[in-house]
Amino acid sequence: MLIDKMIAANEDINTIYKANKKGATIALLGNPNVGKSTVFNALTNMNQHTGNWAGKTVAMAEGYYVFRGRRNQIADLPGTYSLMPQSKEEEVTRDFLCKEKIDVCVVVCDATLLERNLNLVLQVMEIHTNVIVALNMIDEAIEKQIQIDDQKLAAMLGITVVKLSARKKEGLLELMQAIEHAIQHGSTKDSCHVDYGNLEQAILLLSESICSASLPKRYLAIRLLDPKVEQRELEDYILKESKARVFAKREEILLTLKLEEDYVECIVNSITNRVKQLTQACVCYKNSSYEQRDVKLDSFFTHKVWGLLSMLVLLGCIFWITLSLSNIPSGWLSERFYEMEAPLKELLMQLSISDTMIRFLVDGIWKTCGWVISVMLPPMAIFFPLFTLLEDFGYLPRIAFYLDGIFQKVHACGKQALTMCMGFGCNAVGVANTRIIESPRERLIAILTNVFIPCNGRFPTLITMISMFFFVASPWNHVLQSALLIGVILIGVAMSFVVSKLLSKTILKGVASSFVLELPPYRKPQLGSILVRSLFDRTLFVLGRAVSVALPAGGIIWLLANINIDGVSLLVHCADFLDPFAQLMGLDGVILFAFILGFPANEIVLPIILMAYLSNGVMVDISDLTFVKELFIANDWTWVTALCMMLFSLVHFPCATTLLTIKKETGSWKWTILAFVMPTLMGIALCMFVNGLMKFLFF
Repeated sequence: MLIDKMIAANEDINTIYKANKKGATIALLGNPNVGKSTVFNALTNMNQHTGNWAGKTVAMAEGYYVFRGRRNQIADLPGTYSLMPQSKEEEVTRDFLCKEKIDVCVVVCDATLLERNLNLVLQVMEIHTNVIVALNMIDEAIEKQIQIDDQKLAAMLGITVVKLSARKKEGLLELMQAIEHAIQHGSTKDSCHVDYGNLEQAILLLSESICSASLPKRYLAIRLLDPKVEQRELEDYILKESKARVFAKREEILLTLKLEEDYVECIVNSITNRVKQLTQACVCYKNSSYEQRDVKLDSFFTHKVWGLLSMLVLLGCIFWITLSLSNIPSGWLSERFYEMEAPLKELLMQLSISDTMIRFLVDGIWKTCGWVISVMLPPMAIFFPLFTLLEDFGYLPRIAFYLDGIFQKVHACGKQALTMCMGFGCNAVGVANTRIIESPRERLIAILTNVFIPCNGRFPTLITMISMFFFVASPWNHVLQSALLIGVILIGVAMSFVVSKLLSKTILKGVASSFVLELPPYRKPQLGSILVRSLFDRTLFVLGRAVSVALPAGGIIWLLANINIDGVSLLVHCADFLDPFAQLMGLDGVILFAFILGFPANEIVLPIILMAYLSNGVMVDISDLTFVKELFIANDWTWVTALCMMLFSLVHFPCATTLLTIKKETGSWKWTILAFVMPTLMGIALCMFVNGLMKFLFF
């Protein structure tokens, strides 16, 4: 009997404990480039997912972590500089704080740039009372001899301040302890508020007229004093009984103060002054040489001449390293896939599968899969880590800053430069990364023009054509061939600019918007983080999409090459049908049909051409360029054919993976179809023009 009572009592205690350990909702916010997502990843590990907040198109990551028996939900809000929104991301962050039930707000700050970050902290404190400041990158601050008195800062703000280095997993326990304390006890200190000078009397009067509201009265009063804020934006936060009185009082005050032009200036100046007071009291810079280093680097990377040269050299080095180093792993992967064909056929024979089906699976699907992986994976596995290295170092924002003037002239945004650079690795990744562009019009322009940037899938075709048909018996041959490749790349970039200008003057009319671009401090890249982000988030993601599309396409291509009518394959019949039109473009029917069949992946265009010319019904590897050149010449190729093929490879419809990404990002079939039709028609017209011109001049 006593034991039963003890068990029952223990169950009651567990029930009460679990009830008291109800999970909390935590909002994680901060400026861009402060390591907010690194903090989020460190807290949640893999317990996270990405989605859109209700009714919004801006992506937001959510996850959870367990600490002391409590399962806390945490939302990684979009990076924002202010809660006076100028972009969708800032609007989502502001509305999430106002509308969602949040237990704790964690504002992540860059300890090396605290003065820039405290602006957001002060604004968040006006909305939420339970705020924690996480001073991230404290290790960098120590390295730069920046001393921060976190206890004094906490006392002046009236909130908890925690030092941490998320990349090194230092200070995370202290942060979780601070969050747990805030959940249990709430804000135990009197938090400070910004003194808005001449507006204080008006704020007090409006606060007194608000009987009750779902947001702090002072914050609502500050928002109500903004002449640009419409009544409908705030009425949901104020109880019905006091709405009429509050808005009448607002109109009276606005008529008296006439704040149309002075409101924002007053708010910004007041916050800036308070931030200066805090940093002067709590931050000490022992060594300013690191700032001088950043200034010197910026003066070089953003210089009119040296900036351009440095950009070309760095991007050129990335291309050279990618193209030169990818050959070895590509060849190795190709050999491994080839070696596995025989065992795979034996296995399928043991399963009593017919010979035709075995050839379909191995010679069709397996070979296509092997070709796509061996050609795509090594270049992307080299290009994206190198590109992410520049991103982590802090160089990529300088490219956007440097090129903004050029993009302004074509009524586009400087951030498009970053998406163009990503397109060199994969157009699908470039399209997906257009999310960094706030303006819907400019984002559409960036999406529609990214296809003109040659991706890694098109480089094998370009390099093969240059190597075979533009060889010069000279020690400078490699230099001349490299210059020709760069010239082709520059044609693609120029096409992107021209089409951006045309779109901005026709169906996407508008003036280029100004944008705020933070030039983050130069940082030592974290190699582990770079490899994880570049390989998993970019390389394997894109490769998975490409393979999923290429596998069924490989089967279709095999069927076309092996189903005969009157002794001639369907592949040849289709090529013969297209031949008259292809001749006008300087190509032949086989080449044009290979591009059509290569829609799933640009990498398989050349193997399809070889398969058609050899009439063996199987895609073959390009190992002996001398043999390939002889085969092409035997099929009436000239250097004009190679040139037109290079141009059409550069300017034609995007691959299936990119097209699916465009549909996902735009949510519109109209723009997806335009992204397919526009470059295709331009490529056809360009090839016809060049073919006609070359024949007129040389033949």
